[in-house]
Amino acid sequence: MLFQPPLPLKYAALTDEEMCDAILERKRSLGSRLVILGHHYQKDDVIQFADFTGDSLKLAKLGALQTDAEFIVFCGVHFMAESAEMLTGKDVTVILPDLSAGCSMADMAEIDQVEDAWEFIVDDCGVTPVPITYVNSTATIKAFCGEHDGACCTSSNAREVLEWAFKQRDRVIFLPDQHLGRNTAYALGIPLEQMAVYDPSQPGGGLTSEQVRDSRVILWQGHCSVHVLFTPAQCEEIRRTDPDCKILVHPECPWEVVQQADMAGSTEFIIKTVRESSPGTRWAIGTEIHLVNRLLHAYPDRPIRSLAGIQCLCTTMYRIDLRHLLWTLDELVAGRVVNQIKVDPEVSRLAILSLERMLANVSPQPMGIK
Repeated sequence: MLFQPPLPLKYAALTDEEMCDAILERKRSLGSRLVILGHHYQKDDVIQFADFTGDSLKLAKLGALQTDAEFIVFCGVHFMAESAEMLTGKDVTVILPDLSAGCSMADMAEIDQVEDAWEFIVDDCGVTPVPITYVNSTATIKAFCGEHDGACCTSSNAREVLEWAFKQRDRVIFLPDQHLGRNTAYALGIPLEQMAVYDPSQPGGGLTSEQVRDSRVILWQGHCSVHVLFTPAQCEEIRRTDPDCKILVHPECPWEVVQQADMAGSTEFIIKTVRESSPGTRWAIGTEIHLVNRLLHAYPDRPIRSLAGIQCLCTTMYRIDLRHLLWTLDELVAGRVVNQIKVDPEVSRLAILSLERMLANVSPQPMGIK
């Protein structure tokens, strides 16, 4: 996690109304020079100021299309801002309002750990898999995959990327979310017995050479701290108390949850499915609570609730708040850039290779995996 310096004391004394008024004024002052991107999991009080909303890769691509913008303020987390920085021109400055807004999943795969795993799998086990990384990863991990003939993927197109990978070689290592990798591979017909989990905290990932050679998919032991909060027991409770309710979950949820759900798919898939459903359709949704609540308010004629009875929120995304957004814009109006996100040029070049391979081999449509 990067260090975010404390904000000046004056921001602590401002009310929400005062900050909202000030943010609107700063946006008017900066005009077309500024684009604010807001991830779906962002809090409502911040996302109201977003010029575009979406998932991480959609926002990065939208940012790249803003040819008039000088500044892109990314209300999301660090790896998302990295992707935006790599996909935009050199004359565009990408800013993250709070540098401590990281991603626990991305932090679960560090480059030295991945290099050690690759050495063990390739040199010691005699296996050369195609490395696939979820977009929820650092630029250095994306670059590693780009350098080793691999690709990036999103939750929308993980299936298509895995299909592409298996046409290249007969094995894949999937980083850093084991659940998306397992759910996607299983949907392709690969049995659980042909998947192994590499634990970077253990020598050799806790695997024998035989286990590696017997596996078609090597899953990195990483996860999303939000989506692992959903459980089979919650699904069973919905089936018992509200049998007409449809269960719709994100594929970052554990395999046992996805198997009990009616449908599983990306954030964009979840939004599209609810939007196109008939009025009166009941939904229990397994994803971040801010998105669930936003769908509830957008479609009041469709009873919508969280699959869990607890607040499943992205605590790192939560760090982006009105105070940090206003501070960022105040500095821009004063002619100062704070919290600029920069990626090493060579890392960027290799990481973009992994993104380009993904975009060259998959469709842009959100897809379910069941």
